Amino acid sequence: MDKSRSLLSSAIESDAGFRETLHEVLDNLGWTAKELSKKAGVSPSTIYKIMNEERSPSLEVLRKMLRAVREAEGLRSGDFIALIVTRRVLDEVVERSVQIDNESVRVREYPASTVEDAIVSAIRAERDGAVAVVCAPIVSPTIERILDIPIATIVPRDSVTEAIKLAAKKSKA
Repeated sequence: MDKSRSLLSSAIESDAGFRETLHEVLDNLGWTAKELSKKAGVSPSTIYKIMNEERSPSLEVLRKMLRAVREAEGLRSGDFIALIVTRRVLDEVVERSVQIDNESVRVREYPASTVEDAIVSAIRAERDGAVAVVCAPIVSPTIERILDIPIATIVPRDSVTEAIKLAAKKSKA
């Protein structure tokens, strides 16, 4: 498990576990608390209080710390949504970004032609820093069990109806 993921897991479990994991992560990275503070953009006193005075980090501080550790691990951090579908579907997608609350979120394509490709792409997307994944219903239950980011499932109502009509026409021919 990568350092940022173990740090996040320990934060969910307990404050004591988080502090212990934070010390281990800093040792592994060869960082001091002051270096973490600088890289995360958090005041040194906040980091020291979290590490020594049994104070829990706020969600904002935790995110900043995790981002700094992810970057140190070479895991890119991005604000994009991963779209995992076949090349044929990707060719039909026009949107390359979406507006959410006056903020533009990029869409990054991950082509997949098999279920295995989709699973590998989902893992790669999370490592690349995706904030969410959009994928087909055949793989979404599996991906939800693997990833720690939100998963949205494509429900192709119109295309399913069109495919059924086409199959009905072909069956009468």
